[in-house]
Amino acid sequence: MVFEALLDPLKAERNPLDSFLIGLLYPSIAILLTLWIFNGQGSLIMITIVVLASMILMYNVIRLEEQKDKDMAKESTMLKEHSKAVSFFSFLFLGFLVSFALWFTLLPYESSQELFSLQIETIKSINSPITGKFFLDYGEINSIFYSNMGVVLFSVLFSFFFGAGAIFILTWNASVIGAAIGVFIRNNLGVYASKFGFESISNYMQTFSIGLLKYAIHGIPEVVSYFVASLAGGILSIAIIKHDLVDKNFRKILLDTLSLFLLSLVILYLSAILEVYISPTIG
Repeated sequence: MVFEALLDPLKAERNPLDSFLIGLLYPSIAILLTLWIFNGQGSLIMITIVVLASMILMYNVIRLEEQKDKDMAKESTMLKEHSKAVSFFSFLFLGFLVSFALWFTLLPYESSQELFSLQIETIKSINSPITGKFFLDYGEINSIFYSNMGVVLFSVLFSFFFGAGAIFILTWNASVIGAAIGVFIRNNLGVYASKFGFESISNYMQTFSIGLLKYAIHGIPEVVSYFVASLAGGILSIAIIKHDLVDKNFRKILLDTLSLFLLSLVILYLSAILEVYISPTIG
């Protein structure tokens, strides 16, 4: 119960920086516990601990958003209010991302490879030779979009059937992107070390910044689309649990969830454009 008490939903939405700090803390605790107690069984245990720590907070935020749907009349007002929840989820995810990337980079090589073994396999399986383009390539964009749309649908379904269940998908994505950033940093640090040695810490900071930027440019909008989709599924799920869909709020809540879902697809398509045209040009 200690984790849930660290941040209440209203405070979380008003102070997204607090959610970033929580995002740094949860993976750090999960990694330390995994290395201490579950050494040799790392990847999924680490993710599970982060999910368990985050689930109640995420559920309470979604429940708060469902209440807003009933209290507000205009769709534009509701979307503006929902942006606070999306901001909270985004800063939480960014905290996860930075924490996973830092731990992957700072841990001894053997420990990081063992702890992030499944994430590394995932990176190898999805790594593609995309390079920055100057002309529109709708085929490449659509391919990435349709591939990621499956995750959007899973986010909706997980949130619908399990309330805050989509936090598992979001935590997993944070760990995969964090591991990808860590791999990028380690590879480039090896190059710097062989050429110049480490007379200055600036090489490390520059490499970390480039690694974070390379994946965050398209990764953060992509995951924001998952958050928006999860919010839609979660609001609908809580409304059904509370029987709100059988009263006058049915149309309002349904319209809001549909608007959120469509918004998630728009953001997802924009992230695919960034992944094809911008991210490959960095680093």
